[in-house]
Amino acid sequence: MKNQVFEDSYKKTTELNQDIYQGWMDHSLFTWHWWIGIALIVIPLLLWLKFRNKNSQDRLLFAGVVVAIISAALDYMGTFFGKWRYDYEVYPALSNYIPFSFFALPIAVMFLLQVKPKMNPFLKALIFAVFSIIALPIVKWIGIYEPVKWNYLYSFIIQYFIYLIAHYISRKTKFQPLEE
Repeated sequence: MKNQVFEDSYKKTTELNQDIYQGWMDHSLFTWHWWIGIALIVIPLLLWLKFRNKNSQDRLLFAGVVVAIISAALDYMGTFFGKWRYDYEVYPALSNYIPFSFFALPIAVMFLLQVKPKMNPFLKALIFAVFSIIALPIVKWIGIYEPVKWNYLYSFIIQYFIYLIAHYISRKTKFQPLEE
């Protein structure tokens, strides 16, 4: 026996997703806002490929993937619960702003981890968190991001702890070779 509430919700969600996709095709794809998103993917990625510490690449990528997972999960929850929205996603099937969650934030963390690795991690976390206080009003002003029920201070605190988690993970030494 099917639950009618879930069936009705599924139908509404599917229709809404089709509307969102069509709106993205008509009003977002290939606009200058959309190209900013593409630049926020390509530029950090190219900088990472050129300036990464190749000797620590695997360790940094591990920390970067963790940052991407945490950022994407929190970003999804924020949009799901209506705390903020993105008006010009690079691709609308994900409610995350892909350039931030999967590229800019993880790559910024990886660079911070590799530059002055002995520097106090709490100070680096503060630097990373200040980035959110600077970046979020800029992307709001550009029209990409709209905080609905959100205070920038919350992002500051979250980014601070995301960096500390990445720092901790990047220092792990328990990796052993895989054996048969």
